[in-house]
Amino acid sequence: MRASNHLIGLLNFLTFLLSLPIIGGGIWLSSRANTTDCLKFLQWPLIGIGVTVMIVSLAGFGGACYRNTFLMWFYLFVMFFVIGALVGFIIFAYAVTERGSGRPLPNRAYFDYYLQDYSGWLRDRVADDSYWAKISSCVRDSGSCRKIVRTVNGVPETVDMFYHRHLTPVESGCCKPPTVCGYVYVNETAWDVGGGVVGGEPDCGRWSNDQDQLCYACDSCKAGVLANLKKSWRKVSVVNIIVLIVLVVSYVIGYAAFRNNRRIDNNEPASTARMTKSKPGWFSV
Repeated sequence: MRASNHLIGLLNFLTFLLSLPIIGGGIWLSSRANTTDCLKFLQWPLIGIGVTVMIVSLAGFGGACYRNTFLMWFYLFVMFFVIGALVGFIIFAYAVTERGSGRPLPNRAYFDYYLQDYSGWLRDRVADDSYWAKISSCVRDSGSCRKIVRTVNGVPETVDMFYHRHLTPVESGCCKPPTVCGYVYVNETAWDVGGGVVGGEPDCGRWSNDQDQLCYACDSCKAGVLANLKKSWRKVSVVNIIVLIVLVVSYVIGYAAFRNNRRIDNNEPASTARMTKSKPGWFSV
C-alpha cells in the first residue's frame, strides 16, 4: 500500500511539473498578443487550464502523502474534466487555423497573404471592423514595419536585397503593398505608385506611403495576422499534445493505484483460490 501511495504521489508531482509548460505556453501567447499576433483570446483559457492542473496536482499529492481519500477523489474527478478541456482546446486551435497559408512568389523569398485564403470563425473575428480597429492599432504600435527598414552605407538596401529577405507574415502583409499591384520599390515601406495596377486588387488602393497608414487597412494585413496566429497556436498545440499524452497516462496509472489502495483498505484480496469441504471428513468429530 505504501508503494501505491508513493506511486500516486510521484505521478501527481509529475502532473504538477507538466502544468508549467501549459502555463508557459499561455504566457508566451500573451506576449505574442502584445507584440505581433495582437489577438488576446486563446492564452487565457490555456493559462486557466495550467493553473487548474497545478492546484489539482497539489491536492492529489497531498491526498497520496496523507492518505486523504477526499483529496484523491477530488484530484481524479477534476483532472478528468481538465483533460477534457485540454482536448477541446487542442481541437479548437487546430480547427480555427486549419485553412490558409502564404502564396509563394517568383524571385521572392517572402510570401504574399490573401484574406480569401482563410475561412471560419477566426477569419470572421479578425476581419470584423470593431476587432480590426484594435488589432491594426496593436500592429502599428508594435513597430514591426519600422524594424524592417535597413540601410547599407547610409542608403536603403537595394530591391534585390529586399526581395531575398524572409519577411514575417505581418511584415509582408502590413508593411508593403501586395506584389500584384506592381508598385516600384523605393525602400521597404515606401513604394512609387505611379505605374501600379490599382484596379486589379482592392488593397492596391488602400496602400499609403504615409508611415502611419501603410497597408494597415488592407486585407493582406488581416491575412498576415491570421498567418501569425496560425503559427503561434500550432506551436503551442504541439506542446499541449505531448503534455496531454503524459497526463492521460499518469491519470490512468493513478486511478489504478488508487483503486488498489481502496481494495487494500477494504481488506479485499486481489486474487485468492478458496477451498471448501463439500463433505465432512471421516475423522471429524
